[in-house]
Amino acid sequence: MALIMKYIDTVTRYLDSHGDSRTKDWPMMSSPFPTLAVCLTYVYLVKVLGPRLMENRKPLHLQNTLVLYNAIQVVFSAWLFYECLMGGWWGAYSFRCQPVDYTDSATSRRMVHACWWYYFSKFTEFMDTIFFVLRKKTSQVTTLHVIHHGCMPMSVWFGVKFTPGGHSTFFGLLNTFVHIVMYTYYMFSAMGPQYQKYLWWKKYLTTLQMVQFILIMVHAFQLLFIDCNYPKAFVWWIGMHAVMFFFLFNEFYKAAYRNRLMKKNALLANGHAKPNGYCKSINAHDDLAMPQPTAATVTPVSKANGSVAPLTNGHANGLSNGYGKQLANGNAPAMTTTQNGSGHKGGAGPNGLLTNGYATKLLDDASQDLKQRKTQK
Repeated sequence: MALIMKYIDTVTRYLDSHGDSRTKDWPMMSSPFPTLAVCLTYVYLVKVLGPRLMENRKPLHLQNTLVLYNAIQVVFSAWLFYECLMGGWWGAYSFRCQPVDYTDSATSRRMVHACWWYYFSKFTEFMDTIFFVLRKKTSQVTTLHVIHHGCMPMSVWFGVKFTPGGHSTFFGLLNTFVHIVMYTYYMFSAMGPQYQKYLWWKKYLTTLQMVQFILIMVHAFQLLFIDCNYPKAFVWWIGMHAVMFFFLFNEFYKAAYRNRLMKKNALLANGHAKPNGYCKSINAHDDLAMPQPTAATVTPVSKANGSVAPLTNGHANGLSNGYGKQLANGNAPAMTTTQNGSGHKGGAGPNGLLTNGYATKLLDDASQDLKQRKTQK
């Protein structure tokens, strides 16, 4: 233990001798170990302790708390974005090469304070995950989510300690802007389902974050090819963080949206069903808006060869909501009944069954239509 404490003391003295004197005595800035301890505690809390404590408890309903929290984050992020602009990026800083201003000017002081508050904001964002745990939304506590939130305070600490200002603060400028958009979405999403129709742009949030990381990579790595009085170690530090987060978010994007779109297209292609309760009619000439039954079940349909095809949940050949269609050997219509479903163009009998006369006529028309098509071919 004495050896460990001696090592910690040596590291602390080394960091103080090379760090920015303006932030030396600020909260959490004397040593990286308090920040590291908080980050590790966060990971343990949201991955182990929190789920264990909530395992046999009901999820908490925190709608009002979430609306308030996200509103505060929007205001906080907007203020940080403004401070980064006024601290240099609104005209005073160069996007090509911007050394750290270690003077005691008003502008440099403003940027230093903005850097520390940006560092502090990374701790407040831990609440994102904590709310997921309290609401038992464990699927949201992904590896990407925990890595992203768990690493950021430690990453920003080194920037505030050694380079509070200059080139690398471009990361904070972009990140605070993205968070304005992101927490605005979260706030409206928490307000209830009546606002969902205004949140069609949800899938673009991940794209916006990936564009953010690309811009940070380009902005950071350009210093490897030009002469600039900015520490190359922090060029790699910021640039590689952007690379790591870009690939993590890219994997999340593909898993959450592209795979879902592929499955949706596959379902639509198999059975030629349309989304949102629409499907092709039996004559394939017009689209019908299908009602949504509460508990539809289609009875087994006998084919000409004697086999039985059980149809459940009101689905037959990709047609949903209580509509069924079976053609024996491609031309002879078989009898079809629906239970608790809907008849086609009226003619429903007791308990929702199609009357025999109308069903026969309907399927005869379908058979005739198919014969005409084969003749045309």
